[in-house]
Amino acid sequence: MARRQSRVNTDEEDVQLDMTPMLDVVFILLIFFIVTAVFIKEPGAEIIRPETLTQDRERPTLLVAVTADGEIYVDNDVYELNQLRNVFEQLRQENPRAEGMIQGDEGAPAGVVLDVQELLLDMEIDVTISTREQ
Repeated sequence: MARRQSRVNTDEEDVQLDMTPMLDVVFILLIFFIVTAVFIKEPGAEIIRPETLTQDRERPTLLVAVTADGEIYVDNDVYELNQLRNVFEQLRQENPRAEGMIQGDEGAPAGVVLDVQELLLDMEIDVTISTREQ
């Protein structure tokens, strides 16, 4: 007598979940959030800005900070005044329509802030001075 073959497979098989589609979705979401993220530029020094009655909200592409000690920060690096022209030219090559903003500390020497502003204006870069509202 022949034994009838069962429709149910009795062999023990390891069932594995295919993770590839889930990883694809995760990477697509990661790319979406990286592309849409707004990156905040920081000059590299903590600045206490002078108070004013009004304040304009601007998003500069070139951010310069002048500390109370007269140090000049651009992209988390300290520069001397005579080095700034080369730094600004490099940054301007990356973004030809660069707009500058100077964050001068309350105790920063006014001459240094004005020298940086004059340098930016000589290079035909629009510049504003950052303040905080009263």
